[in-house]
Order: sequence, then C-alpha cells, then structure tokens
Amino acid sequence: MNALEIKKDIYWVGALDPDLRIFDIIMNTPYGTTYNSYVIKGSQKTAVFETAKERFLDEFLERLNSANVDVKNIDYIVVDHTEPDHSGSIAKLLDLSPNAKLVGSAAAIRFMKAISNKKFDSIVVKDGDTLDLGNKTLQFISAPFLHWPDSIYTYVPEDNILITCDSFGAHYCSPKVFNDLNTDEKGYMDALKYYFDGIMGPFKPYVLEAIDKIKDLKIDIICPGHGPVLRKDPLRIVNLYKQWCTPAKPGSRKYIVIPYVSAYGYTESLANKIIDGIRDFGDFEIKSYNVIYSDMNEIIENIGKADGILFGSPTINGDALKPILDILISLNPIVHGGKVAAAFGSYGWSGEAVKNIEARLQQLKMNLLTPGLRINFKPSEDELNSAYEFGKSFAEKVNQNSSEVLETPETKPTKKWKCTVCGFIAEGDTPPANCPVCHVDASKFVEV
Repeated sequence: MNALEIKKDIYWVGALDPDLRIFDIIMNTPYGTTYNSYVIKGSQKTAVFETAKERFLDEFLERLNSANVDVKNIDYIVVDHTEPDHSGSIAKLLDLSPNAKLVGSAAAIRFMKAISNKKFDSIVVKDGDTLDLGNKTLQFISAPFLHWPDSIYTYVPEDNILITCDSFGAHYCSPKVFNDLNTDEKGYMDALKYYFDGIMGPFKPYVLEAIDKIKDLKIDIICPGHGPVLRKDPLRIVNLYKQWCTPAKPGSRKYIVIPYVSAYGYTESLANKIIDGIRDFGDFEIKSYNVIYSDMNEIIENIGKADGILFGSPTINGDALKPILDILISLNPIVHGGKVAAAFGSYGWSGEAVKNIEARLQQLKMNLLTPGLRINFKPSEDELNSAYEFGKSFAEKVNQNSSEVLETPETKPTKKWKCTVCGFIAEGDTPPANCPVCHVDASKFVEV
C-alpha cells in the first residue's frame, strides 16, 4: 500500500495494525488501530509528522519513499505528541535523516531525549509560532494534556488542514484510511466514543480549551494520530468532543454513589442505614450498587459524575474484596481527586478492609470522611444507628465540599502556577502541594 495523498503535496504515510486487540495494556481494540503519520512537501522544506510504532518502521519508510520523499532530505520531524506508538521510529529516522530537526513543545523535546537516548537538533515551539516550508506554513497551537503534557496541534492555513495526533482519533483500522470511505459507521462511532472515554475523558477541561483555540480556523480536514483521516465533515467530530466534555448544568441535588459488596448481608444493612441518614439530612440523588450484580462500567461512569462516593466491603483474608478493589484501581486522581469519599464495612476478627480502602482513596486525593465505619459481624440496633449518623455526617461533608469549590468573582483565584516539570497550570493563591499530573512538590511551580 502506497502513501495516500490528502491534498497536494500532503500525504498519509502511516501504518495499519488491524490485528491489534489490546492497546496500552488496558484498552480493548476490536477494530485494530492505525499509527498515522503525515508528510508535507513544501517548495523549500519537507516536514514529517510523528512516525509509527517501532515495529512498523519498514512499512513507514516504504510509504515515505512512495511519496517521493528521500529521508536524507527531511528537514523537520514534528512531534505533536511523543507517546511511543507515535514516536517509536523517530530515533531510527533521525539516523537516516542527519539534517532533520525535531520540532515540538518544550515537554515533547524533553521527553524525546529520554525516549531516543541520543542527541539531536531541535526547535521548541510555543503557541502561535510558525515554520515556513516555502509555499506552506506550519502554525503551532499549544494543546497540553491531550493526553500528555507535550501535546500540540499543527495547522496548515494554505490547505485548511489540522494535524492533532491523539485528539479526534479512534482505535479503528480501515485500509481505506479516509472517513468518507468507511462503510462501518456504527463500528467507527463505537470506537470513537470508547477512545474518547478512555484517553481524552480524564482531560475534558483541556479538550474544551483546545476546541476554543481552533473554533475560528477554517478546517477542511483533520488528521489525527489514530483511526480515519477526517476528510468528510471533520467538525462533526469536534462538536461531539465538545458535547461529551460539556457538563450538564448542575441541579440543586447533589449526587452520591454507593458501591458495596456484602457476603452475608451485614455490610448491605449498613449501606441501607447510611442511605437513610443521607436522605434525612437533605435532598440528595443516591445510587447504590451491589457490585456483583451491577455493570462495572456504569458504576465507574456514575462515580465520575458523583459529588460523593461511599465504598462498602467486608473484610476477608485481611483485605477488602476484589469487586471493590477493581473499582478503586479503575479511578485516578486527575478525574476523581477532590470528591468526598468514605469507607464502611462489617468484619469478623481483623477489619482491614475499611483502612485499606481509605489508603487507596488517599492515593486518589479524595476528600475523606474519617474514620470510616467498621462494625464487628452483624450490626446491632445501636450500630445501625451509628451507620445512620455516619450517613448524615457524610451528607454534611458533601454539602460543605460543594460550597467550598463554588467560585464567585470575589473568591475566584487570581494567580496561575505552572509546573516546570510537566507544564500543568494550576489556579489558586498558592501552588498546589503536589502536581496532580507528575506529582512533584510545590517547589517546582512558578507563577505565570
């Protein structure tokens, strides 16, 4: 399969991986994927965008050759994002392209030094910077955390093409490459949403910031890093991203999710009394799940929407039970940090489940109500009353947490702090104690 022309002197030169079924350890890829790379041949300079996973190097080089690109004459290798599925062949391409300069954000260049383990010439680009290829211009748009700190977009104004790497992509492999030639719309849309949820979903505020930056551009084609090139109605996918990222207007009712497991009904009875306490405290929307009879994806999705989460588990063999632990390891501090959370459960003789759950909640940087509720074996009437009061205390903490995060013109932070390691921007009167992305301490932040 040769290179495919997108517009005059702009080609797709990526690689197809139709048999891939697991990506990045945890993502299912029933439709395979592609590793999209592009080359732009200007009248004076030639630029290659990304490369392909290392094991597809030969396929990638063959496509470059079919586009009449001599690798020795490549001037720029633009890395919109340095994850190895895109940058895996860059080190070898640099060996073949001695005059090429690597172009990317400051984070991208730093990451590439550690990925390639070699010296190379580079150009660090910032938001609004441009590179002249002769009759074509590369205009760079900073788009951090989509989904790494290094990410940028590249716009070609002469051709109205936007190159976005992981944004607007999908793990979906079709040999026809272009979306207007795809015949399985349902499969593609399933892959698109699954990809968004797994990769872009944790970074919704950054997605919206990036969409705002490109809203006034004339865009004929979007060239993502995975899946079909969006030659037909590319803004449809942009608008879907915006829709998926825009939170529903908040109602007056706070939302609490309670996933639990119960071996003999003791922990379940605690859950029911906790719910009674929450309801008697105020008007909350509550969703409880006996996890072994519930859909894991639904639970995790609703935890993402929740203001508060209560995790219930008995103790067996010195720990919480696997269904609850599976939920906990599916969460992350970027999405779920700051939510109110607590643990409860019945135990026989040791009772480690609640403390172990709390340890994970602390790792997730949640706002804990402690100590959690631990009851020995079957709860008595007095202990059920303790569960009721625990529910009221939890509801009160959810209300307090919600009021604390509301910003008014008088209370909205006026300072911004940049992590010098990964580029994360935080707002507040002081820098955060730890970067939520790379976890360095406050000393690594500078005011911007």
